[in-house]
Amino acid sequence: MRFIIDAQLPFGLKQILVDYGYDVIHTDDLEKKERTTDSEILKISNSQNRTIISKDSDFIDSFYLTGTPKKLLLISTGNIKNRELYNLFSKNIGRIVTLFETNVLIEMDNDDIIAHE
Repeated sequence: MRFIIDAQLPFGLKQILVDYGYDVIHTDDLEKKERTTDSEILKISNSQNRTIISKDSDFIDSFYLTGTPKKLLLISTGNIKNRELYNLFSKNIGRIVTLFETNVLIEMDNDDIIAHE
């Protein structure tokens, strides 16, 4: 599975996912880094078939209004320590990837993973 991680999430998350064997881009890898716009992230997501991982609710609006991105993992944990976020991903990445086989919008909070239709 291929991912693009938005700027509000730590760069270290990329390494966690790479360690699990996924192809991952973080906005810090891009020329404009944290100034990469949502529309540029959407373009990369669509052209490279990448699932967006973001805390940004603007992507939810785009998803419902225009059908893009094709797949979105919304992180709704609020402000948590990076270590806690990394632990959530390490514990749940297998389930998340499995859910993406049949769902296109998944939300992860501190306690649960919700697949939206």
